Amino acid sequence: MKPIAALQNLVTPWADGLEPSDAELDAIEQEMPLVLAEVELLDALIARLDRAPSELDERRFRRARRKVLAARRTLINQSAAAVSMPGGAA
Repeated sequence: MKPIAALQNLVTPWADGLEPSDAELDAIEQEMPLVLAEVELLDALIARLDRAPSELDERRFRRARRKVLAARRTLINQSAAAVSMPGGAA
């Protein structure tokens, strides 16, 4: 019987190319405010599921939702600004 550990390299070989590139890390860093805002929105939604939502819960949900929308808008505007239009038109 062969141990599974001996077959580990055959199943999931470790290559030097598995590390994220600098461009991928920059993209993750750029999207991090949106990810954090979505986590906050998810927390607000979970709190509403656990109990009858109070006015404070509703405010927290609305604030988190606005934060997600603002983060998405900022991310889209940043990506649109990175793509230059021919002739300088925007």
